[in-house]
Amino acid sequence: MLAPIVANLLLLASEWQAGQSQADLVSKLVNLGFSTIEVRREYFRDISRELPQIAELAKNQQLKLFYSVPDEIFIAKGQVNPKLQGYLDEAKVMGVTKIKWNIGAFAEFSGDLASALLPLTQQGIEINIENDQTTTSGRLQPILTFLQAVTAANVPIGYVYDLGNWPFVGEDPLKAATALRQYTRYIHVKDDLTGGEKPVTVPLDQGDLPWRDILAILPDTVPIALEYPTAHHGVILAGKKLLQDELGGLTHE
Repeated sequence: MLAPIVANLLLLASEWQAGQSQADLVSKLVNLGFSTIEVRREYFRDISRELPQIAELAKNQQLKLFYSVPDEIFIAKGQVNPKLQGYLDEAKVMGVTKIKWNIGAFAEFSGDLASALLPLTQQGIEINIENDQTTTSGRLQPILTFLQAVTAANVPIGYVYDLGNWPFVGEDPLKAATALRQYTRYIHVKDDLTGGEKPVTVPLDQGDLPWRDILAILPDTVPIALEYPTAHHGVILAGKKLLQDELGGLTHE
C-alpha cells in the first residue's frame, strides 16, 4: 500500500495571500483529489470563525486533517510553552490527527521530560516536531538529542522530516535522513535551488535536491506531504504524480 500523499496549504499560498480562507483552500485541494490535508495555523485570519468551518468541511468530505503550528515546545530558559494546550484544543475542534511543533530551547530544559510533556501526548492527537529553518530547531544534532531524550523518557513524540529545510541551516539532507529515519512519522517533500546566496524552495524536480534518494532512505509507509508554493493547480497535480510514480517504484531493504 502506498504512503498517503498529503496536501499542505502552502501549495496555495498565493491564493491565501489574495484573500481566500483556509476553508476555501481545503475545498480546492479536495477538488484536486486530496483526502488528507495539512492546515497551517499562521493562515488563520479569524480563527474562532474558521475552525468550525474547517471541521464541518472535513466531516462532510471525510477528510483527514493534520495541523502545522509554527511554535516551539520549549521557550526561554527551557520552560514548556504555555500555548501548547491551546493549540491541541484548536486541533480537537477540527478533528486533527497529527500536530507539529518545533523544539525551541530544549537545550535549556532541566526538568523531567515525562511529567512536562506526557500530558500533552495523552489527548488523542499524535505530536511531532519538525526541523525548521533556524539554528535552534533546524539542525540535526539538537533534533537528534531531543528525539533520543523523549524516546528514553517514553514520551511518544515523533518527527516530521522536512526535506527542503536542511539546506537553509547548512546541513546534508541525506545524512539527516539516515540519522532520523527511525523517528520519522511524516515527511514534507519539496525541492530547493541551492546555488545562490540562500536556498529557494521550489516544486519537485525544479531544484537540485536528491529527493528520490532521500525518500528511499526514509520509511515508506508514513504520510508524505507536498509542501511548497505553486503558481497554479497544474503544478500541484504534476507534483502529486511525480510522488505517486516514485512511491510506486520504491523498495526498501
